[in-house]
Amino acid sequence: MSTRRVLNVGGNSKAIPLPPIYDGWEHLLLDIDPRGKPDVVCDARAMTSLPAAAYDAVYCSHNLEHYHRHDVPKVLSGFRHVLKPDGFVHLRVPDIGAVMQIAVQKNLDIDDVLYQSPAGPITVRDVIYGWGVEIERSGNDFFAHKTGFTAKSLTRALQACGFANLFVGTANLEIVAYAFTGKASEYATALLKLPVAAT
Repeated sequence: MSTRRVLNVGGNSKAIPLPPIYDGWEHLLLDIDPRGKPDVVCDARAMTSLPAAAYDAVYCSHNLEHYHRHDVPKVLSGFRHVLKPDGFVHLRVPDIGAVMQIAVQKNLDIDDVLYQSPAGPITVRDVIYGWGVEIERSGNDFFAHKTGFTAKSLTRALQACGFANLFVGTANLEIVAYAFTGKASEYATALLKLPVAAT
């Protein structure tokens, strides 16, 4: 059997490891910034220009929020275009619903620290609008966040783009979604530890 291929959309650099479930897969990086030496230099809004049905998975971690809301369907349609029929999309985005709840519960201002990361303090503003330190340091506006998601709104966006079978969860201020155009294969169900539908 040929090696499975995962397209890492907006992953910045291959030095940033993928989740362990992709161990042994061929890792191809797509990014708009050529400095990270991606395999494919492309704006994710233009992925329908790439070859169709070429990947077993599309992995997109904390990148979808970098597009305006009206561009999100273009990105998700691109994911569907490059995905094999039995493949899946693996999405991770900030959980804006949880951020809002914590900010209200703790009476946090927009510039108050929400949590400490290995890279330094992260404020409420950083999660909503993008990590200000990195945007200022790099001078790259494409690091800014231009939209946000709750589990419900992400589910709706994926369904509107033809992903009929979804597994969406939230934890640690993050939404994680696995999206399929049809029924999840036995391989994907086992790999992702998805619940098995009753027969």
